[in-house]
Amino acid sequence: MEEEGKIKIEQRFPSWSDMLKPITEKDFKKGIYHYPARKSDWENAPLPPVYTDFNPLDKDWHLPEGWKETILNKMDEFRKKYRELFVWMDICVRCGACADKCHYYLGTGDPKNMPVARAELIRSVYRRYFTWQGKIFGKWAGARDLTEDVIKEWYYYLHQCSQCRRCSVFCPYGIDTATIVWIGRELLTHIGIGHRFSLISIAACLRSGNHLGLSPMGMAGSLESAAEDIKEITGVDIEVPINKKGADILFVAPSGDYFATPHWFTLMGYLMFFHELEERYGLTYTWSTLAGEGGNFGTFYTYKCAQDMNGKIYKEAKRLGVKWIIGGECGHMWRDKHQFMATMHDIPDTLEEPVNPITGTYFENAKSTKMIHILEFAADLIKHKKIKLDKNRNNHWKVTMHDPCNMARGVGFFEEPRYVVRNVCNYFYEMPEHAIREKTYCCGSGAGNLADEVMDLRMRGGMPRAMALRYVHRLYGVNYLATICAIDRAAFTPLLKYWKLQPPVEHGGIFELVGNALILSDEDKERELDLRGNPLLKEEEVKEAVEEVAAAPAPTKEYVCELCGAVFTDLDECCEHAEKEHKIAKNACDMVCSEKR
Repeated sequence: MEEEGKIKIEQRFPSWSDMLKPITEKDFKKGIYHYPARKSDWENAPLPPVYTDFNPLDKDWHLPEGWKETILNKMDEFRKKYRELFVWMDICVRCGACADKCHYYLGTGDPKNMPVARAELIRSVYRRYFTWQGKIFGKWAGARDLTEDVIKEWYYYLHQCSQCRRCSVFCPYGIDTATIVWIGRELLTHIGIGHRFSLISIAACLRSGNHLGLSPMGMAGSLESAAEDIKEITGVDIEVPINKKGADILFVAPSGDYFATPHWFTLMGYLMFFHELEERYGLTYTWSTLAGEGGNFGTFYTYKCAQDMNGKIYKEAKRLGVKWIIGGECGHMWRDKHQFMATMHDIPDTLEEPVNPITGTYFENAKSTKMIHILEFAADLIKHKKIKLDKNRNNHWKVTMHDPCNMARGVGFFEEPRYVVRNVCNYFYEMPEHAIREKTYCCGSGAGNLADEVMDLRMRGGMPRAMALRYVHRLYGVNYLATICAIDRAAFTPLLKYWKLQPPVEHGGIFELVGNALILSDEDKERELDLRGNPLLKEEEVKEAVEEVAAAPAPTKEYVCELCGAVFTDLDECCEHAEKEHKIAKNACDMVCSEKR
């Protein structure tokens, strides 16, 4: 990987005929390609009974006998089964509207990372074997033969997609390249080709109930440790119910929240929140060690993997006899639960209509799944003034928010998180419009790309998000990046360090901020520390800081081009310079033009 804070982007602009030529193993770059799956992981996942033992850098990948027929037969099956796939294969006009919307293309400059070109990897084979134009005119119709090098190219590029769907927002036809990539990955599994990182997590989850492979005692011990940390800060004893039958709610969170940092502080916020609801209103909940994972790496791989993994949540809900389910802060988890789970399984008849027993609010969007998001629940309680909050406890944080791709584009979950943040913090600043909500940039590590061996890809893919964060950090002094996704929280640790944003910018979940602000009914001493153990700002310190800022003379603003160091007194001038000299679109100039501080 290159020097921290710097990457070299080598843009190429080949002809479409050159784009049809597949790359080979000689073109695989370290830090970009994934390690292949191991046989043990393959056999422990619900995958086709064929495994290919290959080295991505070898010429011979030892593909199974009849591999070509297998791929084409499955492609024929999928184009008939998935109506949208058949449409997307045919309607793309290759206008290029999606090209510069992909963070991996922006970070690598590789033309085959343009969403249109990534889909063409599969579409070109589809044309060759399933359209009369491709059968007759071949490459002149944008068609190509299915060869072993094409398989290598699929493996290399289909895993350079985080399935974030930003390209689809800007596509005039709404083509969902993420689904094309998902189906392409599934095609590869039928000839025994897959990458290691996702399969490790899938196999572990099916075996133990969580992606990390923690035993029930390990999970329970982790939760108890978080409760002990809460007592040190608040003086309050927190009971952690595990596998408790007859509770009102089954709470399901991503396993990263009870294992990693800064996820840990989000976990502490969860525990404090549910403790307060039981203390004040008698609302009970439970964790489950068998359904100890809300995330679903199967959604990056195959339908069958996804189905097997999310089924355990309904099974546990029925076994424990809960009334409804609440999900924690995880991006792909929530899209999976919100859009897939109820269509993949029968809903347990023990679950009730999703009505908040404290406020009476009916969560209509959860009518089918009987599962709501914890931030929906918290927003409803805050709106009805059912929990007490002290926003001043977060005065040491100047917060901005990253919209996780699956929460934003996948579900349209925009307002509830922001409503909660604004009610637990005094200082909240949005990143530029083109970098948030449905246009949000990806963290660069989703859909199975959180693996260490693709760190170069991750740092490049995360560059647009890092630049948008740098912008608000320099403009407003933002020092806390809030996100409601466990993969984001893991991805931002190396990303912010690489782009020289951490320190001073920290990152974490929104429920960490909720935990800081939440006034517990049985908390009998003034809190002096936040959940990280940092001293809280005292009222007089806040007042002094505000007065100091107000008294300071307004500085003369200057804007610097990050690419060449040119300085301007007007942001528009800097943007025009970036467009003219560096080919950066004006609506994305904040990636390179920032206020000089």
